[in-house]
Amino acid sequence: MPLLCARGVSFSYRDRRVLEDVSFTLDAGEVLGLVGPNGSGKTTLIRCLGRLLDPEGAVLLDGRDTRSMSRPEIARTVAYVPQNGGISSSATVFETVLMGRRPHLRWSVSEEDKQKVSEALSLLGIGDFASRRTDRLSGGERQRVLVARALAQDARILLLDEPTSALDMRNRIEVMALLARLAEEHRLAVVAAIHDLNLAARYCHRLLILKDGRVLGRGTPSSLLTSGMVRAVYSIEAVIKDEMGVPYVVPLRPSENDNLVKIL
Repeated sequence: MPLLCARGVSFSYRDRRVLEDVSFTLDAGEVLGLVGPNGSGKTTLIRCLGRLLDPEGAVLLDGRDTRSMSRPEIARTVAYVPQNGGISSSATVFETVLMGRRPHLRWSVSEEDKQKVSEALSLLGIGDFASRRTDRLSGGERQRVLVARALAQDARILLLDEPTSALDMRNRIEVMALLARLAEEHRLAVVAAIHDLNLAARYCHRLLILKDGRVLGRGTPSSLLTSGMVRAVYSIEAVIKDEMGVPYVVPLRPSENDNLVKIL
């Protein structure tokens, strides 16, 4: 049984349709990359998967329809990392990660809660930052704090909306490599909306390609990332190279204007 299943997920903001009939499954240990141009519906889909929005169709978590689950039940299964993260600049790293324990908290913070936070900090390599204020961290360190907060939630499914946005090249690689490792070692199902096709190809087991709220393709990076697909999705002419069995996209020019200088 897949850990996460979307069946015919559709959503509208008032009279504007932004998702149409999206379906896929995801097993434990897998990373699914949501790719597509701006406005394609990636963020909306992630919010529907986490039941932050109420879509048409069905979202199943380990076989259970989210419509039959309470908010605390969903929060104990799914952790959502938004683009902005919602980090208070005055909070310490420990306090921020402790927020991930909310679905499990009773009347007070228990020793188990503190232990879970410490384990998440250690796993992300930021244990030494526990007492540091979050506004004194680099962008990459803040992103690790957000992932640690999600892990402290003890969720089996991680939903991340552009986890590499605003990060430099090294930190983008480190964050994606970390997510792939966590999925494999801790048997998590990870869904990440990501703009960088080459990062997605390298670290995601499968891709779901969206455009105008519809699925244009689903499958492995090697099967999906072709010059024709890049042209159809992004209106870009591109060359697809093979780097040690992983497709690598080299953008050349917008499809509608062949006279522009190549971007190499």
